Amino acid sequence: MKTETKNLSQSKIEITFELEPAEWQEFIDGAVKELSADLKVAGFRPGHMPKGVVEREIGLAKILARAADLAARKSYIETVMDNKIEAVGAPKITILKVAEGNPFIFKAEVDVLPAVELPDYKKIAQSRKPKKKEEIVVDDKEIEKSLNWLAQSRAKHITVQRGAEKNDRVEIDFEAKIDGVKIDGGESQNHPLILGQGRFIKGFEDNLVGMKEGEEKEFSLVFPADYHEKNLAGKPADFSVKMKIVQQQEVPEINDQFAQQLGDFHCLEDLRQSVKDGLLREKAEKEKHDWREKALNEIAERAKMELPENLISQEEKAIIAELKGNVEQFGLKWDKYLEELKKNEAELKKELRGQAEKRVRAFLVLREVAKNENIEVSEQEAEQEMNNFLRRYPDAERSKNEVDIEHLKEYTYGVIRNEKVFQLLENL
Repeated sequence: MKTETKNLSQSKIEITFELEPAEWQEFIDGAVKELSADLKVAGFRPGHMPKGVVEREIGLAKILARAADLAARKSYIETVMDNKIEAVGAPKITILKVAEGNPFIFKAEVDVLPAVELPDYKKIAQSRKPKKKEEIVVDDKEIEKSLNWLAQSRAKHITVQRGAEKNDRVEIDFEAKIDGVKIDGGESQNHPLILGQGRFIKGFEDNLVGMKEGEEKEFSLVFPADYHEKNLAGKPADFSVKMKIVQQQEVPEINDQFAQQLGDFHCLEDLRQSVKDGLLREKAEKEKHDWREKALNEIAERAKMELPENLISQEEKAIIAELKGNVEQFGLKWDKYLEELKKNEAELKKELRGQAEKRVRAFLVLREVAKNENIEVSEQEAEQEMNNFLRRYPDAERSKNEVDIEHLKEYTYGVIRNEKVFQLLENL
């Protein structure tokens, strides 16, 4: 087999393949055997028919088409592997010559990882470091806020037969209309909320105060002028509400007993220290993440490269999948979410292109720095990290069915490599 590679751009190549007649004939024979397996011809066993019989039954064109598919696929994969071509996505195959007794010629056009011209990333990383490292501190107000959140999260809700009050948990059915027309997404049943948290427009929760279970009420309010949905901003709306349930919150007192119920704490002071330590770790992690993001963004912005369209498309799909997951996690339907945005998925993907390009640039930069610095990931490191991930599955057999091991392996190598790159930049 002869091959000739031509660069179409920094991130796209074209490979022309030519198989000699004898080599091409092997694929024709393979296609005949494969296609004959589904044929039923008197006097012949499926899969063991002469070429002439198969050709008579289905035609030469079909045999050559299948042979071309087999030859192109095998030749392309072998060439990419042997030459360590970093292909991105599936190739575009074009058949140039297909005939019996002649060479088989085709070409494959494919995106590849581009050459990346890095800026002085070490200088950028060093310039991003503060001259004097500030001490991370957590004050008493932050600790109290976290303790109050813990107490609120463990509050008991007792159903009461009285008018709703501030801080009560209620469930309501409601409907909102403008000029008698129901607002898109402006209705809900058994909708839970805590009165006083201000989750609805100003005045809505005030109108619920005093309502008892089973009571219904109608009232009008004006959407704020700066409301996030521009089509509703500044408009008057009519609301119909039915109170389904009123529950009084019993928030536990924050004391030694409360601390002991939460875990291995002897007293409230132990819990306070644990909360403080957690907040310190959280702040330190955020500080590290912010530094990494700013340093990487600056390096990526100054780097020169041509972004493969295939990689951008893959990243757009990944961002959409992440967004779908987040939307559904909050109990919303994806179609309904798109309706509220007044966009279809193609329009949303177009808006996300800039974010996808930014991610691709970051990926290529991290990979190039790793190559420059000879950063490698051992099989032992990757295997240990993969095992840590798979331990989250209580059933080992289930994990085999639910997890794409090859994809996980590739992802794990990338995560460890990126962490090593960031650590190198941090320690300059």
